[in-house]
Amino acid sequence: MDPLTHALASFTLQRAAFPRLSRSATIAVVLAGTIADADLLSTSFGPSAYLSFDRTYFHSLPAALVFALVATLRFFLKPKSTENPIPRATIFAAAVAAALLHLALDVCQTSSVQLLWPFSARRFALDWLPSLDLWILAILLAGILLPLLAGLVTEEIGARRKGPRGRLGATLALLALILYLGARFMFHSDAIAALESRTYGGELPHKVAAFAESNSPFRWYGIVETERALHGVEVPVGPGADFDPSSAITAYKPEPSPALDAARNSSIARRFLQVARFPKATVEQTPSGFRVTLRAFSYTRESGSAEGKPRGLRVQAIIDTDASGRTLSGELAWVPSPQSFWWH
Repeated sequence: MDPLTHALASFTLQRAAFPRLSRSATIAVVLAGTIADADLLSTSFGPSAYLSFDRTYFHSLPAALVFALVATLRFFLKPKSTENPIPRATIFAAAVAAALLHLALDVCQTSSVQLLWPFSARRFALDWLPSLDLWILAILLAGILLPLLAGLVTEEIGARRKGPRGRLGATLALLALILYLGARFMFHSDAIAALESRTYGGELPHKVAAFAESNSPFRWYGIVETERALHGVEVPVGPGADFDPSSAITAYKPEPSPALDAARNSSIARRFLQVARFPKATVEQTPSGFRVTLRAFSYTRESGSAEGKPRGLRVQAIIDTDASGRTLSGELAWVPSPQSFWWH
């Protein structure tokens, strides 16, 4: 999830559950709810660093506790203020809640999170949400801005405000967010069921996944892996949905070879395959042997391309072998894309 959504979610949570925090404590809560995204700075140090840090150490449960402590440490070091008698434990609890909400929203996305680091390297991804969900942004902004406008009108007519400002709107926004996640869960289940119930090029699916799109919860992008190929296909869900598996864009797997086997067993490939859920290999002959390139099959929908349109940052593994299949070299590199980033 993008940092703006995390900041708005943290602020909404503070208003709903901890409405009497001071301004400085509120800033600490928002900081605790967004600081995990500092791992995006790893892009400045190349694809290897990005693959190591993106949604790994900073997006773990132990890190959430550390970030909450760091964000609220100043409240434990200075004397308690008589102007804001909120217990320090309450401020810390609010920061922990915001940090955990960050992890919960990211787990609901496609990009996997190493939630249990350092105890486990397992990565979690529910695929319910896109990286930028316009509907969630609208829900959070409405929960914050509409009560603010209502408060201005109330003050203008001289009516007395009951309870902390914005608490009702924030609470309703959190409830709407929970209902929206529930709807996303049901639609995702429908998309998975539709993908698993069909054949693709005469083959049964071995592995399927459905990825959310930002503009509509009724449109999903499915990836199906069969024995010989990877298939990307649009999956509509909801009333009147008509799923057409024949519209899938197909990318065929390369023929088995010693070079391909050696490349997949290399340390560079194993590191890449820990993150890539649907890897696609290409094998090219070189003067010294073969070059095997591993990329993640795109999680987005783009007609006319078997690999789809790259979205965001993508890494590829490049392994060179000799004619007999012995590994000569390997590296991680950025996937060339017209959507370049200024920090590359």
